[in-house]
Amino acid sequence: MARGLARDHDEKRAALRKGAADYFARHGYDRASMTGAAKHCGVSKALIYHYYASKEDLLFDILDDHLGALVEVVEAARGDGLRGVIRAVLSAYEDADAEHKLQLDALATLPSERQAPLVAAQRRLVSVMADSVAQERPGLEADRLRALTMSVFGILNWFYMWHRPGKGLDRAAYAELAADFVTGGLRAV
Repeated sequence: MARGLARDHDEKRAALRKGAADYFARHGYDRASMTGAAKHCGVSKALIYHYYASKEDLLFDILDDHLGALVEVVEAARGDGLRGVIRAVLSAYEDADAEHKLQLDALATLPSERQAPLVAAQRRLVSVMADSVAQERPGLEADRLRALTMSVFGILNWFYMWHRPGKGLDRAAYAELAADFVTGGLRAV
């Protein structure tokens, strides 16, 4: 008779995702091992393999969960205009610096069939942001709309690189500053 799932199965998976994302981001996905991930998570190698058949499966789950949560948050904020979408993105990035770094650095290491749903989620994020930019500044030509949309992501995506918690602006204040900067810039275009 097959065993059922443990009551804390989802919580354990989430903890493994979080710990492994931190480990992979610190050491580089290509240099990281499942043994190292297990040690970093404070679990046995056998336990990590109970949840994930391979390092690739673990990376995919980390990125799928991260991007899925981002899409959900951004879709929910879309009615709040560009300022609301900017706030939502920065808020969703909080405590997800490792996952975000992996998205930027390691997604391309996955086979194309595993990349496809993740790239589709990224495209959905870009689409929602582009719609929000277009609502703020109607009439933009397609090439300008794309350039401006990707510039907004440039302002948001690299926050984790320079921001130090407890120093300078917090995320909420930066979200307001970034929204003011973007909307002011769009009026000038």
